[in-house]
Order: sequence, then structure tokens, then C-alpha cells
Amino acid sequence: MSRKIFPQYPKERPALPPAYQKIYVEHYRNNREGLTAASSVSRKLVAWLHRKVAAGLAPGDDKATLEIGAGTLNQLRYEDTSPYDIVEPFNALYEGSPLLTRVRHIYADIEEVPAHHRYQRITAIATFEHVLALPKVVARACLLLGQGGSLRVSIPNEGSPCWKLGWMLSTGLEFRLKYGLDYGLLMRHEHVNTANEVEEVLRYFFQKVEVSHFGLNRLLAFYRYCECSLPKPDLAEQYLEGE
Repeated sequence: MSRKIFPQYPKERPALPPAYQKIYVEHYRNNREGLTAASSVSRKLVAWLHRKVAAGLAPGDDKATLEIGAGTLNQLRYEDTSPYDIVEPFNALYEGSPLLTRVRHIYADIEEVPAHHRYQRITAIATFEHVLALPKVVARACLLLGQGGSLRVSIPNEGSPCWKLGWMLSTGLEFRLKYGLDYGLLMRHEHVNTANEVEEVLRYFFQKVEVSHFGLNRLLAFYRYCECSLPKPDLAEQYLEGE
């Protein structure tokens, strides 16, 4: 059944040549933390993604939260709520971070999260464009949401000309000058889902999906934000049973 609904999933990630593998972790961390000139500018723009996800949280407003793809834990610079659990398979990104003291549980995969856990917020910041088995992850998120909970997803507007032109003239140019490599190849390895594909999956598993853009519209925007509520647990269970 799951193959009929989303026949393109699970996707396969293009392999990285050895030259890219050698500098992958260094580049990824520098990019996430804004440690280069281009990524520093990008980080200021990316703050929109983090702020949209954190919107609505007042100081001391504790809501059980699960962040999918927590990376370097940079979302915790924008919000203060607890308990806070994360899903992150790439432990080199968060190891040694002082923000780890604010994390309750760490999971390498969303399937490791106990089925009885319930969250008021499940978040994903610049993550869902990377996920090979996206419908499965969103289906599991549906089942982990508590009454009145929401899935809050912010993503680059992958697949739009505006997004492509943006990275080509910034991080892509800097990457070529520093490493002598084509950033487009790395992007194809990383971003396996377009923004439209992500939104399609979200709309399948949620009755209500509110979308906003950092830009004029879907085509002329750098980023997209989807706030999803009223999950469809029956569809989620059916999809997972068909896996």
C-alpha cells in the first residue's frame, strides 16, 4: 500500500566521491554554525526558519518537544522549553555542545522513540529535504503527537529557481573557491526532496497544514514553513503497516 501512495519512496542518496567525503564533516559543521563568510550571511537568513518553529513559545512555556534532525542543537538558541528530546543519527554534530544539558533523550532514529511517548510539539528545521523515507518519518510523527499537538517544519524552498540561484551565488561559489569542487553535487547528495514533495507528504498525513514563505510566493521564496495539526493516525498506521 505504501508504495502505491508514494512510489518514489524510499529514495536513494547519490554517493559522494572521496574528495567530498574527506571534507564533509568539516563543511557541514561550518555551514550549520555560520563559520564561513557565506554561511554567516546564510545563517542570518536561516534564522527565519528557527524563529518560525519557535513562534508561540513564551518564556517558561514548557511543552514536550521532539526535534527531528537536531544537528548541532542550534534550535535551542531560539527556544527554551522542556522536556526536549532529539532525533539525530550524526552524533559528531552535537558531541561536546554545551546545549546538550538541555536535552533529555537522544535517539538515532525516530523508530527508537517509545510508542507511548507523546509530544505537544514535533519540530524539524532544514531536515525534511534530507530524509530518504520521508512518509515513514511523518507517519511516525503523527502517532507521537499528543492531543492538540503540532508538527512544525521549516525547509529551504528546494526545487525553486530562487533557492538554486541563492546557493549558487553564495555557498556554492565559496565552496568552489575553497575546495575546488562543485557544490551542486553535494546539494544533490543532501537534498533528496523538493519543498513541494515535503508539503505533499505533510498534507497527506495532516488535516490542517498552514504554509508561509520567506519571499513573495512558492516560486520566489528562499524558505518555506509548514505548521501541521489535526493528524490522521489511521492513515499513518495504514502506511506503516504497508512498509
